[in-house]
Amino acid sequence: MTVEGLLRELAPQVLGLLVRRHGQFDACEDAVQEALLAAATQWPVEGVPDSPRAWLLTVASRRLADAWRSESARRRREEAVFVAEVDDAEVPAQDDTLTLLFLCCHPALTPVSQVALTVRAVGGLTTAQVARAFLVPEATMAQRISRAKSRIKAAGARFSLPPEGERDERLRAVLHVLYLIFNEGYTATAGDQLLQGELTGEAIRLTRAVRGLLPADGEVAGLLALMLLTESRRAARSLPDGSLVPLAEQDRSLWDAAAIAEGVKLVSDALSTTRLGSFQLQAAIAAVHAEAPSAAETDWAEIAGLYGLLAQMAPNPVVTLNHAVAVAMVRGPEAGLAMLAELEGDDRVAEHHRVAAVRAHLLEMAGDVAGARESYLRAARLTLSMPEQRYLLAKADRVS
Repeated sequence: MTVEGLLRELAPQVLGLLVRRHGQFDACEDAVQEALLAAATQWPVEGVPDSPRAWLLTVASRRLADAWRSESARRRREEAVFVAEVDDAEVPAQDDTLTLLFLCCHPALTPVSQVALTVRAVGGLTTAQVARAFLVPEATMAQRISRAKSRIKAAGARFSLPPEGERDERLRAVLHVLYLIFNEGYTATAGDQLLQGELTGEAIRLTRAVRGLLPADGEVAGLLALMLLTESRRAARSLPDGSLVPLAEQDRSLWDAAAIAEGVKLVSDALSTTRLGSFQLQAAIAAVHAEAPSAAETDWAEIAGLYGLLAQMAPNPVVTLNHAVAVAMVRGPEAGLAMLAELEGDDRVAEHHRVAAVRAHLLEMAGDVAGARESYLRAARLTLSMPEQRYLLAKADRVS
């Protein structure tokens, strides 16, 4: 495991230990971020310590003590004892990551703040990555995260799992957070790399942890199934040089059969035994793709029907976009383009590269070479992902 991957795995564990011990989530999160920065600088040069979690906990605890020393003489005396105890104490074996997830989704926060804070504190994404995921400036996201930490402090939130009555509401935010982490890992929003395996692996690990707590929840099972079915295509999704390979052109012999089998079973069981949810529907769509022997044999009619249900249950621009592709495969590109027209006035996606890319694909299907090329070029200009940009530029050249 790389140093970056190790730090991402350990960060929520160390933060959970500090918050359980001392409260004050905002101060603890700042201290852990400083410890992570120190580790990222020192470990590649000096080597990873024998007990990396203990190292991070000790450094974060000292940073916390430093931050508190200026408050009062009483605080200084307390922190002198506190630091001595930390240096000598054994690091508990427990992993508080799941409890930390629920803390970050405290009801005192808005849904957007819940997601942003959890992605930052538990998922290990940088503020810049979170900002891109929400399509806002980095400074805006930094302020949002800072306010969220302040609200948790003001609410007097306890570091414990929520009571049964609050769990369902906060679980929805937790699942959305994990979904966002996975998506950032599966299709990086910017940079030279298409995939970030550490992020997808962490999202799957955390979702398994939530499922361990709530094994009968259909949406938890649906999300885990969706992740596994999507992740199963990783090996076929890019070439050795990092170039993107679209779903229709992937070598399906490279797909992970074990992950597909687990994902299909999870979603099949959930659909037959629990209340229908949006993650289950998305997983069912992924299962149809996974079980098709080839791209030509994909049951697009079933996929279009599932997207129709999803659009009724959880309408949003991304669902409309994907539904348009499925409809085009069943009823022709003109029908798909008509659905895309619904997104023209939607500020949430009007400047998103995926809208332009889908329009280009459908125009190409319809034989509009000039329109397709123009849309491929527009999509390439809008994306911050270099692999996607190279793919879109190549498509524009091919339809010329």
